[in-house]
Amino acid sequence: AGMVLWAGARWAQKLPGLARTGPTRTFGLLKVGAPLPWEDSLKHCKYVREHGLLQFLAAYHRVKDLSKDRLLYGDEIEHAVLKVDSEKREIKVSLRASEIMNMLNEREISTQQHGDGCTWHQEYGSWMLEGTPALPYGAYTTSLLSMEYNMRLRRARLQAALAPDEIAPTVVNFPLMGVGNFTHPSAPPGGPSSQSESVPDQCINAHPRFGTLTANIRKRRGSKVDIRVPVFQDKNTAATVGADYIHMDCMAYGMGCCCLQVTFQASDVDESRFLYDQLAPLTPVLMALTAATPIFRGHLAGVDVRWGVISASVDDRTEAERGIKSSACAEDPNLAGGGVRELSKSRYDSISCYIHPSSSALNDVPCEVDHEFESMLLGKGVDEALARHMAHLFVRDPLVMFDGSVEEVNDEESMEHFDSINSTNWQTVRWKPPPVKDASKPHIGWRTEFRSMEVQPTDFENAAFSAFVVLITRVLLVFDLDFLIPLSKVDENMRRAHSMDAVKTEKFWFRGQILPTRKQSDFSEETTMQEIMCGKGSDFPGLIPLCYAYLDHIQCDAKSFARIDEYLTLIAKRASGELMTPASWMRSFVRSHPEYRQDSIVTEGIAYDLMRACDDIGRGVRPCPELHGGVVIKPLLEDGIYGTALESDSSQEARSKLLRKLMTRASNLDGPGSPPNAPMRCRLCDKE
Repeated sequence: AGMVLWAGARWAQKLPGLARTGPTRTFGLLKVGAPLPWEDSLKHCKYVREHGLLQFLAAYHRVKDLSKDRLLYGDEIEHAVLKVDSEKREIKVSLRASEIMNMLNEREISTQQHGDGCTWHQEYGSWMLEGTPALPYGAYTTSLLSMEYNMRLRRARLQAALAPDEIAPTVVNFPLMGVGNFTHPSAPPGGPSSQSESVPDQCINAHPRFGTLTANIRKRRGSKVDIRVPVFQDKNTAATVGADYIHMDCMAYGMGCCCLQVTFQASDVDESRFLYDQLAPLTPVLMALTAATPIFRGHLAGVDVRWGVISASVDDRTEAERGIKSSACAEDPNLAGGGVRELSKSRYDSISCYIHPSSSALNDVPCEVDHEFESMLLGKGVDEALARHMAHLFVRDPLVMFDGSVEEVNDEESMEHFDSINSTNWQTVRWKPPPVKDASKPHIGWRTEFRSMEVQPTDFENAAFSAFVVLITRVLLVFDLDFLIPLSKVDENMRRAHSMDAVKTEKFWFRGQILPTRKQSDFSEETTMQEIMCGKGSDFPGLIPLCYAYLDHIQCDAKSFARIDEYLTLIAKRASGELMTPASWMRSFVRSHPEYRQDSIVTEGIAYDLMRACDDIGRGVRPCPELHGGVVIKPLLEDGIYGTALESDSSQEARSKLLRKLMTRASNLDGPGSPPNAPMRCRLCDKE
């Protein structure tokens, strides 16, 4: 089964080997019920905030001593379902993802017992769906290879569920979102939820949570969201486009972006907090390495990643909270901070504080907290670092509440109110306490989610970056290292990661001395992406050599090492600039297209060819050495993607089918009125 990916020296004494089985996919489930409109939710906001923290406290004291959980992890990948017209060279988003999802999940249920499984989930866009493994991956090196296998399986199963004129590439966003009639079926822009001038509400998933979320963000903010991205300046851009930025006015532009996320189960609460902090400095680095979003609303943009667009698309802060001094916004006692406490970031942003007690010296960015909640947490035995984190999350209001699930929720038996706020603080990493124990479900421990990476065109790339993050967690724990830098420099790295071709054009702050010190200090220095990945000087060997050292330490089996080596080589070559990021490749594709007029405009013909190319690359039918070097992406399997059961009994349907087949062997001469002594077999024997 390969070598065990042990947690290592730092917490080795806490691990029992293979103590527990893992959780099934339970995060991200959608509640069924009638959501309350914002006007009716307002009076409950304070109650939900208060009781969300009470639910956290009940859970924290119930499971804070939980330990000796094994490493388990899972990935989440989102797909976009697109409608293509090959004759007209047109492409649109296909608004039937829920129908496809239901079909896929029904098939999974009917075949799950026979082999590897997948689980399919709704996403914000009605053209999007998310795939995850049915079960988490385990603590073996071979499980790193299982990720790619399962990702390919998901792509193949989704492909089999599509209509002949549909494709489902793994691209971050649809390049023509908000341009003309871009949906199938067509729909006029706007609607009661978004009130957009360019995107129809039909693009929002029909589950009532999503439309309510969209409307409530707009209503709490007091206006539609305002998303502005610089236009890429080409030779004829100024004369043709006539604007310096791309303007977008609704949540779908951001939450319609697909991404790649990885969640880890830690040994205990201390390890989960340690990993949260140590992974945070890596989030802008890996976002830049996976950059795949150079187009918005039919225009080449002056950025390569999605993060800032999503951040603005769900920014529910009032004018006063955004620091607009001329605001006449009156204080509302129902809102967190009265709706006038200045908040430095959107609720979709980088983290604002480290949460492990040993990291607090490097917290140097504004981190607004609810002081009343912070005092309550401290008084209930929560340490200062964690109390600050929780009081920071709860400066936000809940965005969706359901009728009959407010005061009716039991704080000792549910974490619904806590989850409603924790899950809508969309930060680069997320800390996830264990859910309330359910005897009918497997155990789930303390988890950390890595959230910054952009989805890649192929499963090879998605698996490579997912495996890399898993290996880095083991490197940190086994070698007892320290990647922390001041959060102000993490934020600066996030800004730089948005730049075009940031891998080659930007330097990033990274820690040069990675051995822990007795007292936290700033050991960061500006480094190139290649130096971060491959090493610099005598004190920093590089993240990729550290991964190789770890694999050597655990004596990784040859089969696993061969593929992991290809993963690490891909990342090293991308960091050096030898291989392109998907964003750079897409930008080059557009600029070299015969329809392109050097004006930053992505026409429908260009978008059609680009999306078809991305789909072909993802399915392994179009080589792309600019992205993958010499690695060949194998074509997807078309047969046997659900396995074939070894049945011990023949079913009635199978027997009937066999009988019908056997009956075709009879001759018409043996039918009604035929003599009983002259069947076909006798006649055949006579001929011989």
